[in-house]
Amino acid sequence: MPCRFHPFSFAILASTCMSLCVALVMLVAPAPSTASEHSTASEHSVASGHDFSSVINAATGQTVYFNAWGGDDKINAYIEWASAEVSERFDITLVHVKLGDTGAAVSRILAEKAAGRDTNGSVDLLWVNGANFAALKQHSLLQPAPWVEDLPNWQFTDAAALPALKLDFAEPTGGLESPWGRAQLVFSHDTAITPLPPKNAMALASYIKKHPGRFTYPLPPDFIGLSFLKQLILELSIDPSPLYAPVSQADFDAVTAPLWIWLEDVTPYLWRGGKSYPANYPALRQLLADAEIDIAMAFNPADASAAIARGELQPTVRTYIHDGGTLANVHFLAIPFNASAADAAKVVANFLLSPAAQIRKADPRIWGDPTVLARHRLDPADKAALDALPRGVATLGEADLTRTLAEPHPSWMPAIEAEWKRRYGSGN
Repeated sequence: MPCRFHPFSFAILASTCMSLCVALVMLVAPAPSTASEHSTASEHSVASGHDFSSVINAATGQTVYFNAWGGDDKINAYIEWASAEVSERFDITLVHVKLGDTGAAVSRILAEKAAGRDTNGSVDLLWVNGANFAALKQHSLLQPAPWVEDLPNWQFTDAAALPALKLDFAEPTGGLESPWGRAQLVFSHDTAITPLPPKNAMALASYIKKHPGRFTYPLPPDFIGLSFLKQLILELSIDPSPLYAPVSQADFDAVTAPLWIWLEDVTPYLWRGGKSYPANYPALRQLLADAEIDIAMAFNPADASAAIARGELQPTVRTYIHDGGTLANVHFLAIPFNASAADAAKVVANFLLSPAAQIRKADPRIWGDPTVLARHRLDPADKAALDALPRGVATLGEADLTRTLAEPHPSWMPAIEAEWKRRYGSGN
């Protein structure tokens, strides 16, 4: 998602240091749960780690402050379910600290480090990826020793088949964050209105100019808005390789020139003439529901199906990706260097990686967030449960979602955001 995280601002970083020196379908309840059906297997997998029993024992009675985006009711409900599960299984209290911007939590951790608060930190577990993880890693704000591959449920993953488990936006994870879910950029359209949507950047530009006011994207620095800009630059670049190295090593103007040319061409034809933008992807989805625009986008392949099930989108809405593929990534759970309950945070991360928790999370009636587990690593019962999940009427098949584009290096996000704001940010 997230597909759901705003990048950590280095301006906030500077400001924080300066000041210190001076002073996210249906609701969970009605939906059937695979977790209870497979709880025995999950409990066994948690307890089977060679050295993990001591971590479980140390975690008993601890409280984990889980800082995670709180902008989606179905995600919040899933975390509430997980809280009840870890309480019952491990006597751990999981508190969801709902964030509007993950960068705010990164700033808080940085502030604690600058103030010398090396223990008893306010964040125990953080939902993170991309630029925020890079900032945490760069400023030594994570647990210093690798811990992820010691989790018993790591055995159900396959990093060889899914390299993004160890590579977060081209940044090696180093065992410092545990995979939680996968995401891929998908576009949605109402087949009754737009039966043949454009499936590449140049075709999209032509469509926008032929249908003025019928397309827009979320306002950067919204994660989906920035992701759309990255999707464009990857498609439009003759040589995208510089995007996978730090931006400081590239000629930013030359690499991003195709993006600005594309935007200059289409911006006058956007919804509201490109003078304002929806705040996020739920707002964009609502514009599609209201037939104000023809195409929406999200970083969850099941988002449109869930919205149809809730009665928020027309049943004729379907999803698609561009012919050359779309951005895909993994989102993670990280433990700060000064976590008050690091042991319990590891137990929670391990539980959230379990087949029971992953199968429930993948259910579009619950959340619809694709699993990071490898089907061939699961036992027959768990594999059958995962395969039996409904895909949703608008959700693409696995074969369609194999066309993916790797995320650029995280340093490109703030640079692209800053230049977009300079060119188009006034009045928004």
